[in-house]
Amino acid sequence: MEIEKSLYDNLQSFFGFDAFKGDQEAIITNILNKKDTFVIMPTGGGKSICYQLPALMSEGTAIVISPLIALMKNQVDQLRAFGGTDSIAHFLNSSLTKGEIARVKEDVTAGKTKLLYVAPESLSKEDNVQFLRSIMVSFVAVDEAHCISEWGHDFRPEYRKIRSIINEIGDDIPIIALTATATPKVQSDIRKNLQMNDATLFKSSFNRSNLFYEVKSKKNVVKEIVKFIKNNAGKTGIIYCLSRKKVEEIAEVLNINGIKALPYHAGLDAKTRAETQDKFLMEDVEVIVATIAFGMGIDKPDVRYVIHHDIPKSMEGYYQETGRAGRDGGEGVCLAFYSKKDVDKLTKFMKDKPVSEREIGTQILKEVIDYSESSVCRRKQILHYFGEKFDETGCNNMCDNCRSAKTYFEAEGDLLKVLGFIKQEGNKFDDHHIINVFLGQNNQPISSYKHDTHNLFGYGKELGLNYWNSLLRQAELSDFIKKDIDHYGLLALTEDGIKYINNPYAIKYVLNRPLENSDEDSIDDAGPSSGALDTELLKMLKDQRKKIAKQKSLPPFVIFQDPALDEMCTHYPVTIDELKQIHGVGSGKAIKFGASFVELIKNYVEEKGIDRAQDLVVKSTANRSALKVSIIQNIDRKIGLDDIASSKGISYEDLLKEVESIVYSGTKINIGYFVDEMIDQDRQDEVFDYFKSAEVDSIKLALAELGEEDYTYEDIQLMRIKFLSELGN
Repeated sequence: MEIEKSLYDNLQSFFGFDAFKGDQEAIITNILNKKDTFVIMPTGGGKSICYQLPALMSEGTAIVISPLIALMKNQVDQLRAFGGTDSIAHFLNSSLTKGEIARVKEDVTAGKTKLLYVAPESLSKEDNVQFLRSIMVSFVAVDEAHCISEWGHDFRPEYRKIRSIINEIGDDIPIIALTATATPKVQSDIRKNLQMNDATLFKSSFNRSNLFYEVKSKKNVVKEIVKFIKNNAGKTGIIYCLSRKKVEEIAEVLNINGIKALPYHAGLDAKTRAETQDKFLMEDVEVIVATIAFGMGIDKPDVRYVIHHDIPKSMEGYYQETGRAGRDGGEGVCLAFYSKKDVDKLTKFMKDKPVSEREIGTQILKEVIDYSESSVCRRKQILHYFGEKFDETGCNNMCDNCRSAKTYFEAEGDLLKVLGFIKQEGNKFDDHHIINVFLGQNNQPISSYKHDTHNLFGYGKELGLNYWNSLLRQAELSDFIKKDIDHYGLLALTEDGIKYINNPYAIKYVLNRPLENSDEDSIDDAGPSSGALDTELLKMLKDQRKKIAKQKSLPPFVIFQDPALDEMCTHYPVTIDELKQIHGVGSGKAIKFGASFVELIKNYVEEKGIDRAQDLVVKSTANRSALKVSIIQNIDRKIGLDDIASSKGISYEDLLKEVESIVYSGTKINIGYFVDEMIDQDRQDEVFDYFKSAEVDSIKLALAELGEEDYTYEDIQLMRIKFLSELGN
């Protein structure tokens, strides 16, 4: 390419754009002038062009250090598509064969390659260092530069070695460091570690005005997620979970509910992960359920929502993950579910870590807790975390807190007392300690500093914890105090805080709305909550059941059990697919008996003008359905039920419950081989005849009728399973 061409010509001819975004032009000019450059630009701001374009215009090859193989491949493919030649960009990492590595080095040496992507681990290999010393390096780009800092959300020790390796490769090589998330602390770590204190800083606003932020208490989380996705049908989204197990479970539940979803986590092989990414990009799948590994460098501009099933570990992680929504400037909803249990889990994870790491992790997590529990504008809190001032009126009701009614309180008097205490005690205490003083909570640190005798000890007892949490959080957001995160989150007065003490004025703060206690439902119990039972419809359904039972010469409970009818009266299924989602129905029974029921419900709904709830969730998870499949396979192989129970590590009683639920859902299984061993033929016939004429399937009533001295509870349970399977399914 001709270096003489103007910047705009290159932008147009290579990338097809006719204008730069934000600071892009100034950043590129700075690099072309061989100056160190530090770029902080939110996701979707166009960071890649900042080093790709100057690399194409400079003599030699630019080395791009990037942490993820998927990210490199994605960018190299894009550059080749733009540039027209395969040699214009390459990557060098552990996924390549020896032959492929030789070809890459050949192209670089021949001067055909303008960008060489390298993982930090590959960069430190001695033979790669020797090779890079032999070529002309235009500059080094350190992407995802926050990985350098222990205070960043994705710390990687190998990033710490980058500077010494650059020094080995050559003298005076310019560096551009880029990140989408960096607090003031992380920024200074990056500068220090890369020895680029004189670098020109280009920092874009972290405000993503098109994103709507919401935090909800973790109640009925699975139902909430299914309902949200159904209400946003046709839109693509990402759901983040902390564990691989949860990722698999949620993906399964979504699929059962007719939502095309795939799991994505590090436990899947590289081929599966690559295929999943492609399906998401090509819109063959609506939702990706992922651990945090998904999304870095995935250039999909129209992700419409990002849901955090679990509380994120850090504000940086949260900001970067939510930043994958609405990159095209269109709608982007960011919904997070918060629970104290999640906080406890994350705290437990940190227990085994070294003390310094644990301290850092605790401070980082505390920011997420404060963000989640506060009633202040979410946007204001996010931007404050990244060192940016923001007036919440600019939020334009684009967060749940700005849309909600607020309870304000006059803060001046109590704020002065808090600021005065911090000043008097010399900036030596964190918020937890200060709140304990004001609440009069005595403990070892309080008494060792003699704060139990302080004149403010217990001053605000009756105001409660929520009040003092609200006040301290907002004193920090007002920049009257700041956290010294290097030193255990101790609170220190700022210049503004001192000015306020000397010149106080009336100030109103918002009282936090305590989030409801979460009741994280396990997915096994994710059945729809029962609304008000429609008794009129219930009577009609029972009549219909009786009619079919007569036609088929079967007891009514063989058709559908009462709980299934109850649920039909709260959710009104009007198709066979919807009927399959009712607990205890299943595919077999829906197809065999369902047509007249859905027809009846459909007519009833139309006649009464009923607004149907659309949040059906199936009572099934990955591990639960896998267990059922395994039980069916073992029964097909005629293995004793007691042996199946012990091989699965569950009790015999629990196994019978599982077998019952399989049969009640309409699956036919043959346990005759096992029943024949346990109960002689005459007794089997007697129980069979009883159930044929019984109105209900109660085991207790059967025992009373048949005699408890002749039969056990398990005998009747086994016979009921056999009866239902043979006659009902």
